[in-house]
Amino acid sequence: MLTRDVIIACDFASAEATFAFLDKFEQEPRKPFLKIGMELYYAEGPSIVREIKRRGHRIFLDLKLHDIPNTVRKAMAVLSKLDVDMCNVHAAGTIDMMRAAVEGLTRPDGTRPLLIAVTQLTSTSEERMRQELLINASINDTIVKYAQNTRAAGLDGVVCSPLEAGMVHEACGKEFLTVTPGVRFADGDVADQVRVTTPARAREIGSDFIVVGRPITAAADPVAAYRRCVSEFCD
Repeated sequence: MLTRDVIIACDFASAEATFAFLDKFEQEPRKPFLKIGMELYYAEGPSIVREIKRRGHRIFLDLKLHDIPNTVRKAMAVLSKLDVDMCNVHAAGTIDMMRAAVEGLTRPDGTRPLLIAVTQLTSTSEERMRQELLINASINDTIVKYAQNTRAAGLDGVVCSPLEAGMVHEACGKEFLTVTPGVRFADGDVADQVRVTTPARAREIGSDFIVVGRPITAAADPVAAYRRCVSEFCD
């Protein structure tokens, strides 16, 4: 059974910077769950995933695939060989695309990593959604609908802001995962995200995993910041 956890967003530009950061956690009793996003993956390629897995970390490979179903199916078949623990697509790619992602990600023995879909990015406000994307439904209704489509396609959960985790669970069930960026400490800077909350509040609302980047990676003491996140969200 999955347990609530903190995922550190390793949004670094190189392997050197990534390993310098991870070396700070050598004495930690638990190996942090890590997110590898576009910047690091595009800079270093699959080798960075293999090395981090070799070091014993679980990995969320955050590449947000969004293309025609056949292209996504083939791309996921390649990613399935990397032995990551979680990866994702954009829910806006439609149910057919998400079903193709599941097909591609599933290995010959029937196993696959967790697969989740992005609903709306935490930098997206309802005003921007209406004015720039021409989506006239409310942001909450849109996220719930995307989550329902994701469940219908056979995926394991969604990426949403922690503010929407409770309503996603209500619409899709407790076992449907919510992976939530947009988490900041109460005394921290929200930076470029607009739908944010604290680790403690994310837990109360119903997040299953929180993804935390700069509040940990840019902290004066990243290990202490990570411990604080774990204490507020997991313990």
